[in-house]
Amino acid sequence: MKDEIAAAGAANSGKFIDPQVTADGDTRASVALTGIRTLWVNTGTLCNIACSHCYIESSPTNDALVYLSAEEVSAHLDAVLAAGHPVEEVGFTGGEPFMNPAFPAMVEDALRRGLRVLILTNAMKPMMRPVPQEAIQRLNALYPGQMELRISLDHYTASVHDEERGLGSFLSSLTGMRWLRDIGVTLSVAGRGFTGEDEASQRAGYAALFAEEGFKIDAYDPARCVIFPEMDMNAPVPEITTACWGILNKRPEDQMCATSRMLVKRKGEAPAYAACTLLPYDRGFDMGPEAPEVGQEVALNHPHCAKFCVLGGASCSV
Repeated sequence: MKDEIAAAGAANSGKFIDPQVTADGDTRASVALTGIRTLWVNTGTLCNIACSHCYIESSPTNDALVYLSAEEVSAHLDAVLAAGHPVEEVGFTGGEPFMNPAFPAMVEDALRRGLRVLILTNAMKPMMRPVPQEAIQRLNALYPGQMELRISLDHYTASVHDEERGLGSFLSSLTGMRWLRDIGVTLSVAGRGFTGEDEASQRAGYAALFAEEGFKIDAYDPARCVIFPEMDMNAPVPEITTACWGILNKRPEDQMCATSRMLVKRKGEAPAYAACTLLPYDRGFDMGPEAPEVGQEVALNHPHCAKFCVLGGASCSV
């Protein structure tokens, strides 16, 4: 993380300092919370693998974000709903969510409330243990079509995927996906736009893989096969000003932070809300421990705000 911050500083010297004003003296763009539709929950940063590109530095040893308990998640979901937010979906991410022993109970609580559940997972060994498998089968039967697992497949070939995630990772994820396919769980995939291929070629590659494996995933649907833009901290990134909305024909209410927040538990601290799934460590995006209020402003004061969201048009939600 320190190396990335240094690289970002070198590539974007003088930028992303003042939350109100850009390096050129223009008014920095901000986004107001219109209401939480997707409540993200970071179950903890521990993961069964350590990927070379991981923006949150998940690994078998990183517990900078410690495990949330099912009781903590339930209490905060109660508070967010009581505050009047129009929550439709709970998204679970990590780390690897299936590492957290309390994770199945969190999922069941959200489903019982009638909310959609989106789980970001690598579908590897932690998911394939007996307890998670039983929970997935049972909950998918009880709440058909309400739960979706989005599998991280960086590329549609084993060689490129394994270069990022470790030898054998592609096959391990496919094994998990085949099991989910066979029990009728709704699947989607998250890939990355890092190979230099154009999007049409990438989607064609995923389509061929899905057809070969019998996965009911439309590779040409951006909501079912998400190809995220790269978050290269070494690349210079323009700052987003209030004038950019009109110039780019973009709207602040369409950005991810207008309709979502992420619950995190930093080591030694009480659970709190981060403005963005990508920035759980940046204190400038810490929104406090109380249920966020509609109208709460987020200054777009980070390269990810421009590269990933405004210019990249990406969102972690469905």
